[in-house]
Amino acid sequence: MRIFVDGDAFPNLLKPILFRSIERLSIETFVVSNKPITIGKSKLISYIIVEQGADEADHHIVELAKEGDLVITADIPLADRVIDKNAHAIDHRGELYTVDNIKQYLAMRNLMESIRDTGEITRGPKPFDQKDAHQFANQLHKFLTKHCNIKHT
Repeated sequence: MRIFVDGDAFPNLLKPILFRSIERLSIETFVVSNKPITIGKSKLISYIIVEQGADEADHHIVELAKEGDLVITADIPLADRVIDKNAHAIDHRGELYTVDNIKQYLAMRNLMESIRDTGEITRGPKPFDQKDAHQFANQLHKFLTKHCNIKHT
């Protein structure tokens, strides 16, 4: 299993959490973005800068991700695409996207986009905070425990 990070919107609060997991478990990781992003210096982490463009990083992640890989992203259409490849996706707030729930998330996202397109003003997501980082850390640990054969200590 490898990890792919949709890097352009990756919250700073999550960088040390992810970095510790990568180092502790020796997981090959790719941070894909269209500007320089760093989560830490490690021989296990490759930084890939793609051309500017709305979905360039997403396309690159989908191209590289394979069955069993983990993609960390808040982009629901990207999560849907990697789940179609039998990969896994976790968002920044700790939501594990699955075959069972991704279409519902995608439908809600598309509905809200349609509402905004009519000129309706909707609230965006609440600001990212320490509670969200804690939920991400818990979900990441749970996922890695299951998929990396980690023994509980």
